[in-house]
Amino acid sequence: MAVLAAPAVLIGCGGGEGGTPTLTWYVNPDNGGQAKLAKECGDESNGAFKINTQILPNDADQQREQLVRRLAADDPSVDLMSLDPPFVAEFANAGYLLPIDDADVKALTDGVLDGPLKTATWKGKLVAPPFWANTQLLWYRKSVAKSAGVDPTGADFTWDQMIKAAVSQKKKIGVQARRYEGYMVWINALIVSDGGQIIKNPELGADATPTVASPAGDAAATIVGDLARSSAAPADMSTAGEEEARSTFQGANGSFMVNWPYVYNAAAESVKAGAIPQTTYDDIAWARYPEVKAGTPSKPPLGGIDLGIGAFTKHPKEALAATKCITSLPSQIEYMIGAGNPAARSAAYDDPGVRKAFPMADLIRDSINDAGPRPITPYYGDVSTSVQRTWHPSAGVHAQSTPQKTDTYMGDVLKGDALL
Repeated sequence: MAVLAAPAVLIGCGGGEGGTPTLTWYVNPDNGGQAKLAKECGDESNGAFKINTQILPNDADQQREQLVRRLAADDPSVDLMSLDPPFVAEFANAGYLLPIDDADVKALTDGVLDGPLKTATWKGKLVAPPFWANTQLLWYRKSVAKSAGVDPTGADFTWDQMIKAAVSQKKKIGVQARRYEGYMVWINALIVSDGGQIIKNPELGADATPTVASPAGDAAATIVGDLARSSAAPADMSTAGEEEARSTFQGANGSFMVNWPYVYNAAAESVKAGAIPQTTYDDIAWARYPEVKAGTPSKPPLGGIDLGIGAFTKHPKEALAATKCITSLPSQIEYMIGAGNPAARSAAYDDPGVRKAFPMADLIRDSINDAGPRPITPYYGDVSTSVQRTWHPSAGVHAQSTPQKTDTYMGDVLKGDALL
Protein backbone atom coordinates (compact mmCIF):
# COMPACT_ATOMS: atom_id res chain seq x y z
CA MET A 1 0.00 0.00 0.00
CA ALA A 2 1.08 3.60 -0.48
CA VAL A 3 3.39 5.07 2.13
CA LEU A 4 3.65 8.83 2.53
CA ALA A 5 7.33 9.42 3.18
CA ALA A 6 8.41 12.41 5.28
CA PRO A 7 11.32 14.11 3.52
CA ALA A 8 13.37 17.10 4.51
CA VAL A 9 11.41 20.32 5.03
CA LEU A 10 11.01 22.31 1.83
CA ILE A 11 10.87 26.07 1.99
CA GLY A 12 8.23 27.99 0.00
CA CYS A 13 6.94 31.52 -0.47
CA GLY A 14 4.77 33.48 1.90
CA GLY A 15 3.81 37.07 2.47
CA GLY A 16 6.21 39.46 4.11
CA GLU A 17 5.60 40.30 7.75
CA GLY A 18 2.90 42.92 7.92
CA GLY A 19 2.62 43.16 4.12
CA THR A 20 0.12 41.82 1.62
CA PRO A 21 -0.08 38.03 1.98
CA THR A 22 1.25 36.19 -1.05
CA LEU A 23 -0.44 32.85 -1.63
CA THR A 24 1.33 30.07 -3.50
CA TRP A 25 -0.85 28.02 -5.84
CA TYR A 26 0.66 24.77 -7.11
CA VAL A 27 -0.79 24.22 -10.57
CA ASN A 28 -0.73 21.51 -13.21
CA PRO A 29 0.86 22.63 -16.49
CA ASP A 30 -1.45 24.47 -18.87
CA ASN A 31 -1.16 27.31 -21.40
CA GLY A 32 -0.87 29.94 -18.68
CA GLY A 33 -4.57 30.13 -17.90
CA GLN A 34 -4.15 29.43 -14.18
CA ALA A 35 -1.41 32.06 -13.85
CA LYS A 36 -3.73 34.55 -15.54
CA LEU A 37 -6.55 33.76 -13.11
CA ALA A 38 -4.10 34.03 -10.21
CA LYS A 39 -3.21 37.58 -11.19
CA GLU A 40 -6.80 38.58 -11.85
CA CYS A 41 -8.08 37.20 -8.54
CA GLY A 42 -5.23 38.89 -6.71
CA ASP A 43 -6.06 42.19 -8.38
CA GLU A 44 -9.76 41.79 -7.60
CA SER A 45 -8.99 41.26 -3.90
CA ASN A 46 -8.19 44.98 -3.59
CA GLY A 47 -4.92 44.34 -1.82
CA ALA A 48 -6.13 41.51 0.44
CA PHE A 49 -3.73 39.02 -1.18
CA LYS A 50 -1.58 38.19 -4.16
CA ILE A 51 -1.22 34.77 -5.78
CA ASN A 52 1.97 33.26 -7.18
CA THR A 53 1.81 30.04 -9.18
CA GLN A 54 4.28 27.16 -9.02
CA ILE A 55 4.09 24.67 -11.88
CA LEU A 56 3.96 20.97 -11.03
CA PRO A 57 5.31 18.20 -13.32
CA ASN A 58 3.32 17.03 -16.35
CA ASP A 59 2.65 13.55 -15.01
CA ALA A 60 -0.23 13.29 -12.52
CA ASP A 61 1.62 10.79 -10.32
CA GLN A 62 4.63 13.12 -10.14
CA GLN A 63 2.32 16.02 -9.27
CA ARG A 64 0.95 13.98 -6.39
CA GLU A 65 4.42 12.99 -5.20
CA GLN A 66 5.71 16.56 -5.12
CA LEU A 67 2.70 17.80 -3.17
CA VAL A 68 2.82 14.86 -0.76
CA ARG A 69 6.47 15.53 -0.01
CA ARG A 70 5.72 19.12 0.92
CA LEU A 71 2.57 18.42 2.89
CA ALA A 72 4.11 15.51 4.78
CA ALA A 73 6.61 18.08 6.05
CA ASP A 74 3.78 20.44 7.14
CA ASP A 75 4.93 22.94 4.51
CA PRO A 76 2.94 26.18 4.98
CA SER A 77 3.82 27.38 1.47
CA VAL A 78 1.16 25.12 -0.06
CA ASP A 79 -1.72 27.55 0.17
CA LEU A 80 -3.62 26.27 -2.86
CA MET A 81 -3.19 23.20 -5.05
CA SER A 82 -4.68 21.91 -8.28
CA LEU A 83 -5.51 18.27 -7.58
CA ASP A 84 -6.46 15.42 -9.87
CA PRO A 85 -9.84 14.24 -8.49
CA PRO A 86 -8.64 10.67 -7.67
CA PHE A 87 -6.11 12.08 -5.20
CA VAL A 88 -8.58 14.17 -3.19
CA ALA A 89 -9.61 11.35 -0.85
CA GLU A 90 -5.99 10.42 -0.11
CA PHE A 91 -5.00 14.01 0.68
CA ALA A 92 -8.10 14.62 2.80
CA ASN A 93 -7.69 11.38 4.71
CA ALA A 94 -4.07 12.27 5.49
CA GLY A 95 -5.13 15.66 6.88
CA TYR A 96 -3.51 17.63 4.07
CA LEU A 97 -6.62 19.59 3.02
CA LEU A 98 -8.39 22.31 4.95
CA PRO A 99 -12.11 21.41 5.11
CA ILE A 100 -14.57 24.07 3.93
CA ASP A 101 -16.92 25.54 6.54
CA ASP A 102 -20.58 24.74 5.96
CA ALA A 103 -21.38 28.43 5.49
CA ASP A 104 -19.11 28.55 2.42
CA VAL A 105 -20.22 25.33 0.73
CA LYS A 106 -23.06 26.81 -1.33
CA ALA A 107 -20.89 29.47 -2.94
CA LEU A 108 -18.34 26.85 -3.96
CA THR A 109 -20.76 24.20 -5.23
CA ASP A 110 -23.78 26.07 -6.60
CA GLY A 111 -24.47 24.84 -10.12
CA VAL A 112 -21.58 22.37 -10.16
CA LEU A 113 -22.33 19.31 -12.29
CA ASP A 114 -23.00 16.01 -10.51
CA GLY A 115 -19.91 14.21 -11.81
CA PRO A 116 -17.22 16.53 -10.42
CA LEU A 117 -19.21 17.19 -7.27
CA LYS A 118 -18.83 13.52 -6.32
CA THR A 119 -15.06 13.92 -6.19
CA ALA A 120 -15.00 17.06 -4.04
CA THR A 121 -16.03 15.66 -0.65
CA TRP A 122 -14.57 13.31 1.91
CA LYS A 123 -16.51 11.88 4.86
CA GLY A 124 -19.37 14.25 4.16
CA LYS A 125 -17.25 17.43 4.09
CA LEU A 126 -16.36 19.58 1.10
CA VAL A 127 -12.57 19.50 0.91
CA ALA A 128 -11.63 20.44 -2.67
CA PRO A 129 -14.16 22.45 -4.71
CA PRO A 130 -14.22 21.60 -8.43
CA PHE A 131 -12.27 24.12 -10.55
CA TRP A 132 -12.69 22.52 -13.96
CA ALA A 133 -13.96 19.17 -15.13
CA ASN A 134 -13.30 16.92 -18.09
CA THR A 135 -14.73 13.95 -19.89
CA GLN A 136 -14.11 11.85 -22.94
CA LEU A 137 -16.25 11.81 -26.06
CA LEU A 138 -16.40 9.40 -28.96
CA TRP A 139 -14.75 11.05 -31.94
CA TYR A 140 -15.34 9.55 -35.36
CA ARG A 141 -14.60 10.09 -39.01
CA LYS A 142 -17.89 10.75 -40.78
CA SER A 143 -16.73 9.09 -43.98
CA VAL A 144 -15.80 5.86 -42.20
CA ALA A 145 -19.05 5.68 -40.23
CA LYS A 146 -21.04 6.25 -43.43
CA SER A 147 -19.16 3.55 -45.34
CA ALA A 148 -19.64 1.11 -42.45
CA GLY A 149 -23.36 1.92 -42.26
CA VAL A 150 -23.32 2.98 -38.60
CA ASP A 151 -24.51 6.10 -36.78
CA PRO A 152 -22.44 6.75 -33.63
CA THR A 153 -24.92 9.45 -32.56
CA GLY A 154 -27.85 7.05 -32.65
CA ALA A 155 -29.29 5.20 -29.71
CA ASP A 156 -27.39 2.24 -28.29
CA PHE A 157 -24.11 2.55 -30.20
CA THR A 158 -21.79 0.06 -28.52
CA TRP A 159 -18.11 -0.76 -28.37
CA ASP A 160 -18.82 -4.03 -30.17
CA GLN A 161 -20.51 -2.20 -33.06
CA MET A 162 -17.63 0.26 -33.24
CA ILE A 163 -14.98 -2.47 -33.38
CA LYS A 164 -16.88 -4.34 -36.08
CA ALA A 165 -17.33 -1.15 -38.12
CA ALA A 166 -13.60 -0.34 -37.98
CA VAL A 167 -12.64 -3.90 -38.90
CA SER A 168 -15.05 -3.90 -41.84
CA GLN A 169 -13.38 -0.76 -43.23
CA LYS A 170 -9.83 -1.92 -42.42
CA LYS A 171 -9.37 1.10 -40.13
CA LYS A 172 -7.90 1.67 -36.66
CA ILE A 173 -9.44 2.77 -33.33
CA GLY A 174 -7.59 5.21 -31.06
CA VAL A 175 -7.56 4.40 -27.33
CA GLN A 176 -5.23 4.95 -24.35
CA ALA A 177 -3.76 1.59 -23.39
CA ARG A 178 -0.19 2.03 -22.25
CA ARG A 179 0.45 1.29 -18.58
CA TYR A 180 -0.49 4.63 -17.06
CA GLU A 181 -3.46 6.43 -15.55
CA GLY A 182 -5.15 6.92 -18.92
CA TYR A 183 -5.53 3.14 -19.23
CA MET A 184 -7.17 3.02 -15.81
CA VAL A 185 -9.56 5.74 -17.03
CA TRP A 186 -10.66 3.51 -19.92
CA ILE A 187 -11.03 0.34 -17.85
CA ASN A 188 -12.98 2.11 -15.10
CA ALA A 189 -15.33 3.72 -17.65
CA LEU A 190 -16.09 0.33 -19.19
CA ILE A 191 -16.82 -1.28 -15.83
CA VAL A 192 -19.02 1.49 -14.42
CA SER A 193 -20.84 1.86 -17.75
CA ASP A 194 -22.07 -1.71 -17.30
CA GLY A 195 -23.18 -1.10 -13.73
CA GLY A 196 -20.09 -2.44 -11.97
CA GLN A 197 -17.38 -0.98 -9.80
CA ILE A 198 -13.70 -1.66 -9.29
CA ILE A 199 -13.93 -1.81 -5.50
CA LYS A 200 -16.83 -1.92 -3.06
CA ASN A 201 -16.91 0.25 0.05
CA PRO A 202 -13.88 2.30 -1.08
CA GLU A 203 -14.22 4.54 1.96
CA LEU A 204 -12.94 1.61 4.05
CA GLY A 205 -9.49 2.10 2.57
CA ALA A 206 -7.37 -1.02 3.02
CA ASP A 207 -10.49 -2.98 3.98
CA ALA A 208 -12.32 -2.21 0.73
CA THR A 209 -13.38 -5.19 -1.36
CA PRO A 210 -12.07 -5.54 -4.94
CA THR A 211 -14.97 -6.30 -7.30
CA VAL A 212 -13.47 -6.34 -10.78
CA ALA A 213 -14.37 -10.03 -11.07
CA SER A 214 -18.01 -9.46 -11.98
CA PRO A 215 -20.22 -9.49 -15.07
CA ALA A 216 -19.24 -5.84 -15.68
CA GLY A 217 -15.56 -6.64 -15.27
CA ASP A 218 -15.89 -9.57 -17.65
CA ALA A 219 -17.61 -7.35 -20.24
CA ALA A 220 -14.85 -4.74 -19.92
CA ALA A 221 -12.14 -7.37 -20.33
CA THR A 222 -13.89 -8.75 -23.41
CA ILE A 223 -13.96 -5.31 -25.04
CA VAL A 224 -10.33 -4.51 -24.24
CA GLY A 225 -9.06 -7.92 -25.32
CA ASP A 226 -11.22 -8.15 -28.43
CA LEU A 227 -10.07 -4.73 -29.65
CA ALA A 228 -6.41 -5.43 -28.89
CA ARG A 229 -6.49 -8.72 -30.81
CA SER A 230 -8.46 -7.32 -33.76
CA SER A 231 -7.26 -5.70 -36.95
CA ALA A 232 -8.66 -2.40 -35.62
CA ALA A 233 -5.91 -2.21 -32.99
CA PRO A 234 -3.13 0.25 -33.85
CA ALA A 235 0.37 -1.20 -33.86
CA ASP A 236 1.27 1.02 -30.89
CA MET A 237 -1.86 0.31 -28.84
CA SER A 238 0.03 -1.07 -25.81
CA THR A 239 2.12 2.12 -25.63
CA ALA A 240 -0.52 4.63 -26.70
CA GLY A 241 -1.63 7.65 -24.69
CA GLU A 242 -3.85 10.56 -25.66
CA GLU A 243 -1.52 12.00 -28.29
CA GLU A 244 -0.74 8.64 -29.90
CA ALA A 245 -4.48 7.95 -30.14
CA ARG A 246 -5.00 11.37 -31.72
CA SER A 247 -2.24 10.71 -34.25
CA THR A 248 -3.87 7.42 -35.23
CA PHE A 249 -7.29 9.03 -35.53
CA GLN A 250 -6.06 11.90 -37.70
CA GLY A 251 -4.09 9.53 -39.94
CA ALA A 252 -5.13 7.80 -43.12
CA ASN A 253 -6.38 4.75 -41.22
CA GLY A 254 -8.28 6.65 -38.52
CA SER A 255 -11.90 5.78 -37.81
CA PHE A 256 -12.98 6.14 -34.16
CA MET A 257 -11.31 7.42 -30.99
CA VAL A 258 -12.18 7.99 -27.34
CA ASN A 259 -10.42 11.10 -26.05
CA TRP A 260 -10.81 14.41 -24.21
CA PRO A 261 -12.36 17.51 -25.87
CA TYR A 262 -8.97 19.18 -26.37
CA VAL A 263 -8.50 17.07 -29.50
CA TYR A 264 -10.97 19.18 -31.48
CA ASN A 265 -8.98 22.41 -31.23
CA ALA A 266 -5.76 20.41 -31.49
CA ALA A 267 -6.93 19.11 -34.87
CA ALA A 268 -7.58 22.69 -35.99
CA GLU A 269 -4.03 23.58 -34.96
CA SER A 270 -2.76 20.59 -36.94
CA VAL A 271 -4.45 22.00 -40.03
CA LYS A 272 -2.80 25.40 -39.48
CA ALA A 273 0.57 23.70 -39.06
CA GLY A 274 0.07 21.73 -42.27
CA ALA A 275 0.17 18.40 -40.41
CA ILE A 276 -3.26 17.31 -41.67
CA PRO A 277 -5.44 18.55 -44.55
CA GLN A 278 -8.60 20.58 -44.03
CA THR A 279 -10.60 17.64 -45.39
CA THR A 280 -9.54 15.53 -42.42
CA TYR A 281 -10.69 18.20 -39.97
CA ASP A 282 -13.99 18.55 -41.80
CA ASP A 283 -14.46 14.78 -41.53
CA ILE A 284 -14.34 14.81 -37.70
CA ALA A 285 -17.56 14.44 -35.71
CA TRP A 286 -18.44 13.53 -32.14
CA ALA A 287 -20.91 11.51 -30.08
CA ARG A 288 -21.40 10.27 -26.54
CA TYR A 289 -19.00 7.69 -25.16
CA PRO A 290 -19.95 4.23 -26.50
CA GLU A 291 -22.18 1.89 -24.52
CA VAL A 292 -20.91 -1.41 -23.16
CA LYS A 293 -24.37 -2.95 -23.24
CA ALA A 294 -26.94 -1.73 -25.75
CA GLY A 295 -29.70 0.12 -23.96
CA THR A 296 -27.60 1.00 -20.89
CA PRO A 297 -26.35 4.61 -21.15
CA SER A 298 -22.59 4.89 -20.80
CA LYS A 299 -20.91 6.57 -17.85
CA PRO A 300 -18.13 8.51 -19.57
CA PRO A 301 -14.73 9.05 -17.93
CA LEU A 302 -14.36 11.92 -15.49
CA GLY A 303 -11.29 14.10 -15.25
CA GLY A 304 -10.51 17.69 -14.36
CA ILE A 305 -9.03 19.54 -11.41
CA ASP A 306 -10.31 20.17 -7.89
CA LEU A 307 -8.87 23.07 -5.89
CA GLY A 308 -7.55 22.24 -2.43
CA ILE A 309 -6.47 24.57 0.36
CA GLY A 310 -3.35 23.34 2.16
CA ALA A 311 -3.99 22.36 5.76
CA PHE A 312 -0.86 24.17 6.93
CA THR A 313 -1.42 27.50 5.16
CA LYS A 314 -0.77 30.61 7.26
CA HIS A 315 -3.48 32.43 5.32
CA PRO A 316 -6.68 30.33 5.46
CA LYS A 317 -9.03 33.31 5.12
CA GLU A 318 -7.24 34.63 2.06
CA ALA A 319 -6.90 31.14 0.56
CA LEU A 320 -10.66 30.62 0.86
CA ALA A 321 -11.36 33.97 -0.81
CA ALA A 322 -8.95 33.07 -3.61
CA THR A 323 -10.65 29.68 -4.03
CA LYS A 324 -14.04 31.36 -4.39
CA CYS A 325 -12.66 33.66 -7.08
CA ILE A 326 -10.79 30.95 -9.01
CA THR A 327 -13.73 28.55 -9.05
CA SER A 328 -16.40 31.18 -9.74
CA LEU A 329 -18.59 30.96 -12.82
CA PRO A 330 -16.88 33.89 -14.62
CA SER A 331 -13.45 32.38 -13.95
CA GLN A 332 -14.54 28.98 -15.23
CA ILE A 333 -15.96 30.51 -18.42
CA GLU A 334 -12.74 32.45 -19.00
CA TYR A 335 -10.60 29.37 -18.32
CA MET A 336 -12.68 27.13 -20.60
CA ILE A 337 -12.38 29.55 -23.50
CA GLY A 338 -8.74 30.43 -22.90
CA ALA A 339 -7.26 27.11 -21.78
CA GLY A 340 -9.71 24.76 -23.49
CA ASN A 341 -10.53 22.85 -20.30
CA PRO A 342 -14.26 22.27 -19.65
CA ALA A 343 -15.99 24.03 -16.77
CA ALA A 344 -17.37 22.27 -13.71
CA ARG A 345 -20.38 24.62 -13.41
CA SER A 346 -23.32 23.92 -15.69
CA ALA A 347 -24.13 27.54 -16.55
CA ALA A 348 -20.73 28.02 -18.21
CA TYR A 349 -21.90 25.95 -21.17
CA ASP A 350 -24.62 28.50 -21.99
CA ASP A 351 -22.06 31.27 -22.50
CA PRO A 352 -21.88 32.37 -26.18
CA GLY A 353 -18.08 32.34 -26.16
CA VAL A 354 -17.98 28.79 -24.83
CA ARG A 355 -20.51 27.60 -27.39
CA LYS A 356 -18.51 29.18 -30.20
CA ALA A 357 -15.27 27.52 -29.05
CA PHE A 358 -16.98 24.19 -28.33
CA PRO A 359 -19.81 23.36 -30.76
CA MET A 360 -20.26 20.15 -28.79
CA ALA A 361 -20.72 22.06 -25.50
CA ASP A 362 -24.05 20.43 -24.61
CA LEU A 363 -22.62 16.95 -25.11
CA ILE A 364 -19.60 17.78 -22.93
CA ARG A 365 -21.88 19.10 -20.19
CA ASP A 366 -24.16 16.05 -20.27
CA SER A 367 -21.19 13.67 -20.33
CA ILE A 368 -19.54 15.35 -17.33
CA ASN A 369 -22.80 15.35 -15.41
CA ASP A 370 -23.38 11.64 -16.10
CA ALA A 371 -19.72 10.62 -15.77
CA GLY A 372 -18.54 7.75 -13.59
CA PRO A 373 -15.71 8.79 -11.25
CA ARG A 374 -12.79 6.50 -10.59
CA PRO A 375 -12.84 4.89 -7.11
CA ILE A 376 -12.90 7.51 -4.35
CA THR A 377 -10.49 6.02 -1.82
CA PRO A 378 -7.39 7.13 0.10
CA TYR A 379 -5.67 4.09 -1.43
CA TYR A 380 -6.38 5.10 -5.00
CA GLY A 381 -2.75 4.80 -6.09
CA ASP A 382 -2.69 1.15 -5.02
CA VAL A 383 -6.03 0.44 -6.72
CA SER A 384 -5.07 2.09 -9.99
CA THR A 385 -1.63 0.49 -10.21
CA SER A 386 -3.09 -2.95 -9.45
CA VAL A 387 -5.46 -2.59 -12.40
CA GLN A 388 -2.84 -1.22 -14.76
CA ARG A 389 -0.41 -4.05 -14.04
CA THR A 390 -2.88 -6.90 -14.37
CA TRP A 391 -4.52 -5.54 -17.53
CA HIS A 392 -1.33 -4.81 -19.44
CA PRO A 393 -0.61 -5.53 -22.21
CA SER A 394 -4.17 -5.29 -23.50
CA ALA A 395 -3.71 -8.17 -25.96
CA GLY A 396 -3.32 -10.47 -22.96
CA VAL A 397 -6.61 -9.43 -21.34
CA HIS A 398 -9.25 -12.18 -21.14
CA ALA A 399 -12.60 -12.23 -19.35
CA GLN A 400 -11.87 -15.75 -18.09
CA SER A 401 -8.82 -14.74 -16.06
CA THR A 402 -7.94 -11.04 -15.91
CA PRO A 403 -10.70 -9.70 -13.60
CA GLN A 404 -10.09 -12.41 -11.00
CA LYS A 405 -6.33 -11.90 -11.23
CA THR A 406 -6.90 -8.19 -10.58
CA ASP A 407 -9.04 -8.79 -7.51
CA THR A 408 -6.53 -11.19 -5.99
CA TYR A 409 -3.57 -8.91 -6.61
CA MET A 410 -5.38 -5.75 -5.47
CA GLY A 411 -6.58 -7.45 -2.32
CA ASP A 412 -3.05 -8.57 -1.47
CA VAL A 413 -1.67 -5.08 -2.14
CA LEU A 414 -4.30 -3.39 0.05
CA LYS A 415 -3.61 -5.82 2.89
CA GLY A 416 0.15 -5.34 2.60
CA ASP A 417 0.76 -8.90 1.43
CA ALA A 418 2.07 -7.83 -2.00
CA LEU A 419 4.20 -4.95 -3.19
CA LEU A 420 3.54 -2.77 -6.22
